[in-house]
Amino acid sequence: MPLRFRRLRSGNARNALLVPLIAGGLLLSGGGTFLVANALDKDLTATRHGANYPINASALDPADFSSNNSPSVVTNPRDPSNVVVANRVDTPRFSCALHVSHDGASTWSQVELPIPRGEQPKCYAPDLAFSPDGTLRVVYVTLIGRGNVPHAVWTLSSTDGGTTLSEPTKALGELAFQVRITADPADDERLYLTWLQAEQTATLAFPETGYPIMIATSSDAGTTWSEPQRVSDPARERVIAPTTVAASNGSIYVLYLDLADDRLDYGGGHQGLGGPPYDGFWQLVLARSDDGGTHWEETLVDGAVVPTERFVVFIPPSPSLAVDAARNRVYVAFHDARAGDSDIWVWASDDAGEDFARPVRVNSGPLTDGTQQLPQVDVAPNGRVDIVYYDRSRDPADLMNEVMLSSSIDGGETFDTHVDVSDSSFDSRVGFGNDRDMPTLGTRLGLLSTDRRALAVWTDTRQGSKLTRKQDIVRAVVQFSGLPPLSPEAVTMLRIGGLALAAAGVALAARRIVSTWRLPRITRRRRTEA
Repeated sequence: MPLRFRRLRSGNARNALLVPLIAGGLLLSGGGTFLVANALDKDLTATRHGANYPINASALDPADFSSNNSPSVVTNPRDPSNVVVANRVDTPRFSCALHVSHDGASTWSQVELPIPRGEQPKCYAPDLAFSPDGTLRVVYVTLIGRGNVPHAVWTLSSTDGGTTLSEPTKALGELAFQVRITADPADDERLYLTWLQAEQTATLAFPETGYPIMIATSSDAGTTWSEPQRVSDPARERVIAPTTVAASNGSIYVLYLDLADDRLDYGGGHQGLGGPPYDGFWQLVLARSDDGGTHWEETLVDGAVVPTERFVVFIPPSPSLAVDAARNRVYVAFHDARAGDSDIWVWASDDAGEDFARPVRVNSGPLTDGTQQLPQVDVAPNGRVDIVYYDRSRDPADLMNEVMLSSSIDGGETFDTHVDVSDSSFDSRVGFGNDRDMPTLGTRLGLLSTDRRALAVWTDTRQGSKLTRKQDIVRAVVQFSGLPPLSPEAVTMLRIGGLALAAAGVALAARRIVSTWRLPRITRRRRTEA
């Protein structure tokens, strides 16, 4: 029996060394994993890379007084160095501009958009998309008459990244406003057009209500288009500003504004003159189709949007939409005065747009820090959410704009990273409509987000004045550094894994302590039995 006892003690001696080592390793691994997850969730820095650079060539011409605004920016999925920007021009005449870069937005060349034979030379409000095969798609409206009303909608394409363009093809007829083009990310030939279809117009107004948001589909790269389908609910009488995203899972999303009883802006009650905004509420509405645009279901994103400004209903501020289909998330961004003045807000959905959480305020200053407006949202492949917007918080007079980019790496729950995108402030009063105290910087900004950078494009007035109304399209690059940011889901899994490892280490250590405490009692019993 003494020999057996000595063998038992020899085995326990080995366990006495091995078990604590394993338990300690699990505790260290779990704690380290948890700490790394926290660091990955927070340690993100953003820095503007270099100076601001103009995109339109006329920015460098002191004799040019064009009002370039409302940029749309896209990148070629087959060649990320190929970036294309389109924008509308309000003065001295209504027109379009197209700018192409083949070196990652460092240098630009302007490409003339052809006007169809028989149309007046009034190209207006262009929009862009890239098909998955690298074909560029362009849409614009031609205007007619002294009232400059939409006469027809035209589409073009380019197989060399925008350097040369096809002849225009007519897609839609008269009175199509706020037209957007979207390419299916999984089908080279499938395209979508969305627009507001009017029946009549008045001076700076729609004289009737009930004009719908519509969609048409092309399955042959824009050669032919389906019969238009209604997107907006017929019960919504004053809908405007559609923004469309075709998700990689096959769903189509259309975000729009319902102005409710706002006759001031929709019906032109302000007569194009500045003053207090509409004192009621607007609604943000998201429509989704899972069958190619035939049937639609709507979600009320927010029914109490507080207006911040007057506007001309033909060229309204557009809410922004981004879809992260890989994570089943949808993001809506817009400005709103619910906190006292105009702030940037984001509504996030984690169930593909079925429901939305309460809005999150993006700008980080005091609640009454001046105007922030016109956000544009995008999602990087790693799940980081970026928003670029105009910000006047540093000017006590609330006149001088800067451009800010804010980012979130927790699915839009918090925006802890902020960076100045513009390297100089510029006057918000410069542009079309400033003679009536209702100047506009356009309907949107441009933003492209990747894992390591964001390209921001905006309307800039630093070369203009209230007299010249000169506006230019300017770009800047923001680089992200620090630990590689992971998606919110990946960070959560790391945290859970770290806690599980630590718990296993604690359980193993506790079991060893209990077994060590019981060993002398077992040994004494065996001695007694012997």
